[in-house]
Amino acid sequence: MTSDRSVLSVLGELVVDMLPDTAAGAGRHGTAPRYVARPGGNALNVAVAAGRLGVPVRLLARLGTGPLAVGLRRHVELAGVDLAGLVAAGEPVSLAVVGLGPDGSPDYGFHVQGAADWQWSDEELAAVLPQETAILHVGSISSWTPPGCEAIARLVEQVAADGRALVSVDPNIRPMLADGPVGTALGNSPASVRARLDRLLSRADVVKVSAEDLAWLEPDAAGDLDAAALRWADRGVALVLLTDGAAPLRIARPGRELLHRAPPRVTVADTVGAGDSLAAGLFAGLLAAGVTTRAALEQLPDDELLPVVDDAALVAALNCTREGADPPTREELVAARR
Repeated sequence: MTSDRSVLSVLGELVVDMLPDTAAGAGRHGTAPRYVARPGGNALNVAVAAGRLGVPVRLLARLGTGPLAVGLRRHVELAGVDLAGLVAAGEPVSLAVVGLGPDGSPDYGFHVQGAADWQWSDEELAAVLPQETAILHVGSISSWTPPGCEAIARLVEQVAADGRALVSVDPNIRPMLADGPVGTALGNSPASVRARLDRLLSRADVVKVSAEDLAWLEPDAAGDLDAAALRWADRGVALVLLTDGAAPLRIARPGRELLHRAPPRVTVADTVGAGDSLAAGLFAGLLAAGVTTRAALEQLPDDELLPVVDDAALVAALNCTREGADPPTREELVAARR
């Protein structure tokens, strides 16, 4: 078993999702829709899911200004997440406003330019990364948006060079922020985002990537997901998990046969936070098994890895039975295993 001092460090952005409350109506003139503010963002979701599973976890995030910051902080605190990684920032909190079309399809409006999440410095990261870090997870918008993505890349390179912890990367592409007018305003373009992610992936030990991310990153090669998973493993990653909604997970490791694992069948409320919950479940299993180095991960037999992946898939499935990113506790996971 791993030491109690082994810590999962999750680095990324905090986003408040403004979700329409369709049951509340839109006022007398139909022009004042009501919204519910929900804490979100890849890093926050992973950290909260891990905290609920009982994992020692620190969230490394720049907590912006404004009244919404209070709810973000309280949300992670209630999950048992270590708050020492939160940096008090002078910039605003990132917002994502969600609208629904007549057919129920979502339309997103992002208010993220100049937000706190993109302003990381080397000094800030050095101050909040705990020495006990056994797994460092990075990804999503902050990992490929300047100027802070450069500091994040340097930290990943340092941790990988030291061999002190496993490095995990989740591209978690948001096309509107990686391309088009909003992406351009943030300093992003498809070419620059792919280059920044390549830099991180070249140092990664673990990669979780979705079929949707793959379609954006490699539009000419995403048709054959089996081949894509094996190719990503061959680029130097010790473990690749390729998700495809309710379809079987693809598990790829260098020099090994590709494995498929069907996720549990559940009644789905929505899939918000499913991938983040799966990542947290994976990290919980690796830490419990004492797998905190590249060598240990490479030596882990498939028959010991598969139960970890199955547990991670169950964590994601339980999250999907509830609205929004609402991952299970360790007790709920144990009960569901039965």
